[in-house]
Amino acid sequence: MPFRFPPPLYAAMSPQTKQETSAPAGSLSALASPRLSIGTRGSPLALWQAHAVRDALAGALGRAPQSIAITVIRTTGDAIQDRALSQAGGKGLFTKEIEEALLDGRIDLAVHSAKDVATVLHGALPLAGSRPRAEVRAALFLKSGKPASGAAVAALPQGARVGTASLRREAMLRRARPDLRVELLRGNVQTRLARVRTGDLDATLLALAGLTRLGLAHEADAVLETDAFLPAAGQGAVAIECRIADAATNAAIAAIACPATGVALAAERAFLAALDGSCRTPIGALAILYGGTVRLRGIVLAPDGGDAAEIAAEAPADEAARLGAACGAELRGSAPGRALGLA
Repeated sequence: MPFRFPPPLYAAMSPQTKQETSAPAGSLSALASPRLSIGTRGSPLALWQAHAVRDALAGALGRAPQSIAITVIRTTGDAIQDRALSQAGGKGLFTKEIEEALLDGRIDLAVHSAKDVATVLHGALPLAGSRPRAEVRAALFLKSGKPASGAAVAALPQGARVGTASLRREAMLRRARPDLRVELLRGNVQTRLARVRTGDLDATLLALAGLTRLGLAHEADAVLETDAFLPAAGQGAVAIECRIADAATNAAIAAIACPATGVALAAERAFLAALDGSCRTPIGALAILYGGTVRLRGIVLAPDGGDAAEIAAEAPADEAARLGAACGAELRGSAPGRALGLA
């Protein structure tokens, strides 16, 4: 019987990171006047996220949003459009150049989609916080429009062509429907939707969080529940990265961070790390905080969906990272070799 969470409170991200002891105590007043710069990718969704963080920071600091600059940085992931990211290095391709700008002082903080952040971070650039997590489910778009029943994936025609750039979504689709023809689909949200609406593809899957932020959620033909389509670790969360020695900026980020998101991301990212997870391994993870307890569900799949291993467990919220690591280690020891890319 599939594991089910009670009705979720979708909220999750990384707790306040430890500052260097040599740094002066951070304070919001220290950032009342100096100009801040936020680094981000230039896609419509990335810019939405950067503006949301900018507005929250401005409110916490009591200053005009326009006094906080947004610096657009083109990343390696943006430049690669002709192949899957798993073939070009995996996680970190959407963050590398932004982190370089953060390290050399061109920007003061970086805003990322948490699912794009590498599992192992540079020691000087921890995750300093995030805003409250958004939806974690995936939306399905169909050439034929809304399905007559709720079983949207089951309703796809035999051999339907489905576009995605995610190995995880591809594996889950193949697990549910081995007959589907899954094809690479890169590009921004509008580009992907156009491929379906013009009839070039029968369907595609997109993150509901991003669609909601762009005002496009109403166009989805179906929403896929997490029972069958577990999200990527960090899905729906916005990660904020900052230099560990920058006490004042870290203090400002702490003032707008969501602790529940921090707990969930700590569990999900530890799970990913234990499995040595990257874009080359289909892995799903979802942690949700209920009171003082964090509940984690995880899955690792073979690329063709033919093999999979799942786990579900819970622990006190302050042991979220330990929970994730333990679940990842258990699956690593028990999952079929094909699901871990070992066979």
